[in-house]
Amino acid sequence: MSGSSLRTLEQVRMYSVPISDPRVSELITWYQGTLQRAIDVIWDNIEWKYRFPKVEKGGQVIAPSKFKVPYLPKDRSFKRRLRDYLLQDRPYAAHWVDAAIRTAYSVMESWRKRYLKGKARKVKPRVERRFARCKATLMKVDYDKKSIRITLRPGEHVEVSWNGRWFARRVEGWRVGEVILKDDRILIPFETAKVVDVKEVIGWDSNELSLDGFSPRVGFIKVDLRPLQSMKIVYERKKRIAQSKGLKYVYEKYNVRERNREKDFINKLASGLTKLFPNSVHVFEDLEKENLVSRREPKGRRKRNARTPWKLIQGKASERAVIERVSPKNTSRTCPRCGYVVKTRVGRVFRCPRCGLELDRQKVAAVNIYRRYLRMRGFPHSYDPDETKGELWVGVALRGRSPVIRASMKGALRAVKPREEGLISSYIKPNEA
Repeated sequence: MSGSSLRTLEQVRMYSVPISDPRVSELITWYQGTLQRAIDVIWDNIEWKYRFPKVEKGGQVIAPSKFKVPYLPKDRSFKRRLRDYLLQDRPYAAHWVDAAIRTAYSVMESWRKRYLKGKARKVKPRVERRFARCKATLMKVDYDKKSIRITLRPGEHVEVSWNGRWFARRVEGWRVGEVILKDDRILIPFETAKVVDVKEVIGWDSNELSLDGFSPRVGFIKVDLRPLQSMKIVYERKKRIAQSKGLKYVYEKYNVRERNREKDFINKLASGLTKLFPNSVHVFEDLEKENLVSRREPKGRRKRNARTPWKLIQGKASERAVIERVSPKNTSRTCPRCGYVVKTRVGRVFRCPRCGLELDRQKVAAVNIYRRYLRMRGFPHSYDPDETKGELWVGVALRGRSPVIRASMKGALRAVKPREEGLISSYIKPNEA
């Protein structure tokens, strides 16, 4: 990417503050019931209409089809009637009713999107989790004292402070978003936005055992995910043994440990990548994991795909860097030199019958992802994959009870051989492709 461009990076971090107040639990109980009542009313007023999409094959419409699409009631008169209905016999401030209505529409919109994609049934959503989302009009934030006053009833408040908490310095100067109340804690989202002077674009191909990237400045980049896969396989075996013996508490213990070690691995990986590639746009495939673990795939393949947390890695990276997503269609089947699309994806080596290019298929996908993003931005691509001079190896390995970073300074990256274990590593080697 020639030159530089300014991009806005919006960051959101959520931290919890413990609270012990019976009034909060009473509010959550009422809020949960009000939220379900709002969902019930919206569900009863859904209008189902037929949609007639075109089914095309070879550029011709071969058969029209139809299916019913749900449309949520959103006119002002309906929302006014819904609000008046929920305001009857309310024990709390009226803005809590507005918060419940907004959350109800959010739940229904989420159900509608999943229903249209075939991921949800025609069943009314049920509110099972206990929470209450607070509107900004119910909050008064004092940034000097680092406290939030939340209105329950007119003249009745509950106050929570994050002053002196371990995360207080991390969110210095950040804005407070709409908090979420739980029975024993309050979740506080902190938001900020900063301008990033983008110097580089990196395309990432998501694979089972690695993330393969491409950047014209660096060349090819390989992020080793095998330690994460090994850790998850070990815990799958432990949980299977505990489940076969009926030891539920042991199963839950291993489940928590696996989740914590996975989060630790991804946090360190995302932190290492953003330190290694500052001021960069990271371009990932917009993968739908539900399609990768569907019944159409072989059982072994489904299990391996389920182990790799691509979405979590992208989510953690988005907290620290600018993230973009592109369509994954034909990224590993298109020649990055001449644009020819091969019919199959058999083998690890991509061979173009038109121009004769031979390259690892994962590297081909990384180059195509990089170029696809540039075409979306209106930039021409002029990099031949044969011109790259090196390959950068980056990895996080788990050792013992917790991940270990072996470097001159904790959190830093250090040049080592890629076969060395137990570290976040970077290594430049000649390109053999």
